Amino acid sequence: MSNPKKTNIYQLLQQNQLQSLKQLAVLIDPDSIESEDELVKILSLCSIAKVDFILVGGSLITNGFWDKCIEIIKLQTNIPLLLFPGNIMQTHSKADAILFLSMISGRNPDLLIGKHVLAAPLLKKSGIEIIPTAYMIVDGGNLTSVMYMSNTTPLPHDKNNIAACTAMAGDMLGLKLTYMDAGSGALNPISASMITEVKSQINGPLFIGGGIRTQEQAIAACQAGADVIVVGNAFEKNPDLIFSLTQAVHSLNS
Repeated sequence: MSNPKKTNIYQLLQQNQLQSLKQLAVLIDPDSIESEDELVKILSLCSIAKVDFILVGGSLITNGFWDKCIEIIKLQTNIPLLLFPGNIMQTHSKADAILFLSMISGRNPDLLIGKHVLAAPLLKKSGIEIIPTAYMIVDGGNLTSVMYMSNTTPLPHDKNNIAACTAMAGDMLGLKLTYMDAGSGALNPISASMITEVKSQINGPLFIGGGIRTQEQAIAACQAGADVIVVGNAFEKNPDLIFSLTQAVHSLNS
């Protein structure tokens, strides 16, 4: 089913942004997949629901399923696959693109540039599309894996001005995409007011993830300025969410 000709993902994101098209991405963490059959079932649901993107990544990959996971996704679906890496080993030449994350919300130099230096030759050799991404962790009401593993303090959930200035700096540094994340298992999604403030200060597409579990939350984030809604942990507990959230996001495009 896979198509050997790769789409320019960033160009696609830009075009959709210009047309005010809202999209939904499903985040798959290989560590949370118990079997190949489970992954195939998830991918079938994504295809039927017309999910726009599949993201793959996780804070830890301990089950050795990374390469196989990527290969199954490319075999079973034509949905664009973006890597959302938790470390420099999470690369794969069959992916359509990688979000090259610089965690600008924290002050950990390894996640601002240090790990990127180590990953750069591997990524250049892979030939996949690289999208420089401003990654911003926002307090979602509890300690999440990404906060712990990154050893960074998240942006306060009620400090819109700090988030806006952080995103502005990332935009000025030339980062092409902004990804705001409350983290897997967040109690609360990022507020609509913060999304609006950040969106007003950047030029590129805006991804919003973490804590989105209902159609109302997804619609509110889109109306506030999100271009792509990312759902992961929530759909693992309730696969039907793939349909309801995709329908909600796409309903704004009609």
